[in-house]
Amino acid sequence: MNVPSIVNMYFDADSRNDADALLKTFAVEAAVEDEKARHQGGVAIREWWLAAKNATHYSIEPVESALDGHKVLVRARVSGQFPGSPVMLTHAFTIKDDRIVRLEIRP
Repeated sequence: MNVPSIVNMYFDADSRNDADALLKTFAVEAAVEDEKARHQGGVAIREWWLAAKNATHYSIEPVESALDGHKVLVRARVSGQFPGSPVMLTHAFTIKDDRIVRLEIRP
């Protein structure tokens, strides 16, 4: 996929279950919106990610990408221990200064 390297780093860190590496992809003021909840800042993003990993043991397989203005959209197959698995979700990344400043995860 043709995406900024920071997006590849995010998916790589997620696949290795490496919270520290994943957090390094985000800007200090970054926010994640997932399942109608907002998680802002490193502590909140770490807690969100660890809780999701521990609860569902999910894995992500990026399938395709596109640009939409300033956003990098990645459609991915998400599999894990949750109802309806696997599902296709869009990860909408907003990048600034080579860091993720916003990540929206939606169907």
